[in-house]
Amino acid sequence: MRTSPGGAAPDGRTASVLRFLAELTAWIATPWALAPHSVPLAVASVAVLIGLPTVFSTPGDKARTVVAVPGIVTIALVLLQLAAAVAASWTAWPIPVAIGVTALCLAVVVLERPRRRWLLGASAQPETR
Repeated sequence: MRTSPGGAAPDGRTASVLRFLAELTAWIATPWALAPHSVPLAVASVAVLIGLPTVFSTPGDKARTVVAVPGIVTIALVLLQLAAAVAASWTAWPIPVAIGVTALCLAVVVLERPRRRWLLGASAQPETR
């Protein structure tokens, strides 16, 4: 676990990789689960799941912040992605795959504890130097 200079978020390589895999799973599984019901809703789900975390981030958590938000918002966006991945995988995919996705998302929740603690202490104000 590393913390970069300037108070940036803790960087747990394993946690980051697993979080990315869970996000990627949400981006794939959610439209897959929604498409049979509504193609526009499936497209909108991808826009929300990718767009919101791209636009809204906590200063220090990413290299570039477009719109600064408190850490609790970043945590909520990660939880949204994890919930979408789990719910959509159970809807769209075979049970063994859904169990694997659920295990992946639970691992993210456990391994991201240091990052969540940091995010809860982070403000939405950009760092001044």
